[in-house]
Amino acid sequence: MGFSPNITERLARARADLRMGVPIVLDDGLLVAAVETLDSARFADFLALGGAPVLAITGRRAQTLKARAYDGDIARVILPADAKLSWVSAVADPADDLRNPMKGPLQTLRDGSADLHRSAIALAKAARLLPAILAQDLDDPLAFAAMHNLTLVPAKAAADTGLSPLEPIVNARLPLQVSEAGRLHIFRPDDGAEEHYAVEIGQPDRSKPVLSRLHSACFTGDLLGSLKCDCGPQLRGALAQMGAEGAGVLLYLNQEGRGIGLANKMRAYSLQDQGFDTVEANHRLGFEDDERDFRIGADILRRMGFSAVRLLTNNPAKVARMESCGIAVTERVPLKVGENQHNSAYLATKAAKSGHLL
Repeated sequence: MGFSPNITERLARARADLRMGVPIVLDDGLLVAAVETLDSARFADFLALGGAPVLAITGRRAQTLKARAYDGDIARVILPADAKLSWVSAVADPADDLRNPMKGPLQTLRDGSADLHRSAIALAKAARLLPAILAQDLDDPLAFAAMHNLTLVPAKAAADTGLSPLEPIVNARLPLQVSEAGRLHIFRPDDGAEEHYAVEIGQPDRSKPVLSRLHSACFTGDLLGSLKCDCGPQLRGALAQMGAEGAGVLLYLNQEGRGIGLANKMRAYSLQDQGFDTVEANHRLGFEDDERDFRIGADILRRMGFSAVRLLTNNPAKVARMESCGIAVTERVPLKVGENQHNSAYLATKAAKSGHLL
């Protein structure tokens, strides 16, 4: 029968389980729980297994904690014999780093493969959780998953960072302030993740480069008018320019906080209040500078019939990513708006560390 979930659906289950605090099993032999959602009862269950659970964190977080990342991009931290959930959470979450900087010295594993732990951290990131997992080796993962009714995930699939196919769901006319000739397109990925949108202005000629912008969702800037970033002014400025020209496509990609999610973005804001810049805050959380996937935008453009764009951006990396995905960028159109006293340091970091041309 064809009722069983396929691998894409199984991965979606795994992400949902991790967000709810339910452990999952990787089929090559690893029990995994996301530290952010782990409760005391399940932590006690981990310890009761009698093995040697480890706390896997990213190399970025390990660098903050002065822990050796023998595995390069991740570190497998050995739990002290008297480790409590509060200690595990403090290693994963930098919120209390400045008040309680001494969490170690931390001992990390250097022997054995870290591939499964790397796959588990990738799943935690995809679930928009802190990139830290508690893991325990299993001798018979299939039997363990069946006994405890846990989602079983092929490890190779968990590590796959390929782009989930996007399906156009619906589009409809949407008169806007900048142009009454507006149309909103909804695209849904097969993996059950966030939907993405394309705002089409006018009737752009598919045979010519279209004025376009890849805009990542920013709840605080786009909706609340936050002064900490320039996202809201860029969104409105891009739409206004498309309206003035009579044609354009704005891709609204649900990759909040450079792809780390709104909760982690707020964690980064809290760290910025402690004196860290945008990039430093992301690193302390365990993330890279930018976790977004701009292949999503290229895929939407192709599905809408476009092969070339005039890209509204100050970020040369977006130009490079579009071209690497087969979308020709015939012109980079600057979009320098929204600077104020609250975001001047943020914009300076964009220029100095992320290569934005401001």
